[in-house]
Amino acid sequence: MELIIGGAYQGKREYAKSHFHMDDTDIFTCREDGEPDWSARCIAGLENFALRCVREGADPVELMKDHKSQWQNSVLISEDIFCGVVPLGAENRAWREAAGRLCQYLASEAAGVTRMFCGIARRLK
Repeated sequence: MELIIGGAYQGKREYAKSHFHMDDTDIFTCREDGEPDWSARCIAGLENFALRCVREGADPVELMKDHKSQWQNSVLISEDIFCGVVPLGAENRAWREAAGRLCQYLASEAAGVTRMFCGIARRLK
């Protein structure tokens, strides 16, 4: 599994498509409602999956572990929402924490981790 992280509009999807030879049909984007397509070649928007888990009282790390056999060969993309100013609202703080814990787990499981900034890929692992 490869993990790509970075802020909004930093080139994460474009990097995934060019580096891993994919097109838009290979990328499933998580929403705040609904279950991810765990078998997709690329799962993007994992921060939205974390928000859904917070709202449902579920642990995103445990749910990812439950489906590991399905995503272990995928490219995973998450927007970096766990840095910067701490949000005022309780739900947004919980979301930020859940997204951070999720990315820590995924980074520990990943063969490679790439951070995107201004369209520049920096390999972290």
